[in-house]
Amino acid sequence: MQGGRPKLGAAALFAVARRPSLWFTAARQAFRLAPNGWWRRAPFLPLPDERYMRFRLETQYGDAMHSTEPRDLVTYLAWCRSYQRDLRRRRARA
Repeated sequence: MQGGRPKLGAAALFAVARRPSLWFTAARQAFRLAPNGWWRRAPFLPLPDERYMRFRLETQYGDAMHSTEPRDLVTYLAWCRSYQRDLRRRRARA
């Protein structure tokens, strides 16, 4: 496995920035995937653990250092939003 932090990619960030309906979901997922105590370690941002990101990128693209494809990030966030809504509906019915 290569060294360095896996890249999210400016194009992927721009793709999310163009979709305000996904902003809250993107922020929620960033905090959910960030390791405990992320605020105590540089770069002081809620970034996912490097090992987790390498694993996810390796399983999706076959390369742990592959930049996230914009459409894949948007699709993932839309799925997260949809799943969260479904959970809320199920809880409301119970």
